[in-house]
Amino acid sequence: MALKLRDAPGFPDYIEGQTNHQFMQAAWAQGPLAIDDKGIVSVFSAEHMAMLIDDRWTRQLELEIMRASGVSGGAMYDFIRDVMLFSNDQVHRNRRGPMVKTFAHRAIAELRPEVATRCAGLIAPLVGTGSTDFLGAIAGPLPALVVASVMGAPEEEAAFFASHVYSAIRGLSIVPDDVREESTRDMAALDSYMETLVAERRARPKEDMLTSYLQRVQGGPMDENEVRAQLLALLVAGSDTTRGALTATVSQLMQNPAQWDLLVSDPERWAPAAVAEGLRFDPVIGSLARVTTERRELAGYDIPAGTIVGPSMLTALRDPAVYAEPDRFDITRTDHPRLHPIFGGGPHRCLGEALARIELEEALIALARLAPHMSLDGPPARLSGYGAVRIVSLLQVVL
Repeated sequence: MALKLRDAPGFPDYIEGQTNHQFMQAAWAQGPLAIDDKGIVSVFSAEHMAMLIDDRWTRQLELEIMRASGVSGGAMYDFIRDVMLFSNDQVHRNRRGPMVKTFAHRAIAELRPEVATRCAGLIAPLVGTGSTDFLGAIAGPLPALVVASVMGAPEEEAAFFASHVYSAIRGLSIVPDDVREESTRDMAALDSYMETLVAERRARPKEDMLTSYLQRVQGGPMDENEVRAQLLALLVAGSDTTRGALTATVSQLMQNPAQWDLLVSDPERWAPAAVAEGLRFDPVIGSLARVTTERRELAGYDIPAGTIVGPSMLTALRDPAVYAEPDRFDITRTDHPRLHPIFGGGPHRCLGEALARIELEEALIALARLAPHMSLDGPPARLSGYGAVRIVSLLQVVL
């Protein structure tokens, strides 16, 4: 007979000095799943993660996190209500379809030379200048500039919306009230910015992706709030995750000199592998929360319909059933799944995957070519958090 969720273990006590990975591994050591004080069920293996992101018996979160946080309105609530990421079925298809066509793989691939130029433009002036704030000078500006280019936004406005994005994105998970208020204010500022940008582009169309997108949605099923929400998602998802992933990957390369030397020896060959391993070893996404749509037994437990489940990326991407020596950072490994789990799966797989890979790869290529002797100038960067987008710490380097 299957066990009830009330019989599932809670999370263990945090031990001072534990890393996020060590804490989640300790939770996994108790059993195949754990339940937190809000009733959210976490699973740990790659196999269980794959099961729980399957649309056949779970769905994407919608407004559950907002309701769990006691939020019933405001800019962040409206964004989550209207965006494709937190929608399902036909509503999701209505929102995703025009963006898929706008974000065609060929169009994104054509951006690679521009991204490479931007990477070199950010990095080259910093070589030989002493200690550099990697997050502030390279990892933060790069995705903001690229997204501005994709959106057709003025380049000089990239810093404005990037600063708001990096604050607003915190509101996608359960956070303290003061953080919630700040993130809501920043999301409101982004929405106002997008409203102005959309109005300008409709009045004066250009040959860019924003104009193409607006033409595709004209007369379609989405209202104006939904149209803006999908564009805001491009800003939010296209900036913060790439910023954190690039910083964390460079931090790992700096802590593993032999791996860095390998990248420097042949940047074009090893950059894609370094990106894949960086995304695995310290993932910028902590978990992929979903809601069960039917009752099902999992790992000996009865999981009722309507249960919020959170497959842990931190453990699934270090599952020894999938990865050899999973706690070792190794850009030469050959056991990555064909589709990297960090980008999700099924109809909700990240639309920005190709662009994110291009940005990360070209940044590593530029660093390896222009700053082959790069080194840490202080502690390594750390990603922190267990769910949604994790927070990255500062990283000082000498280029």
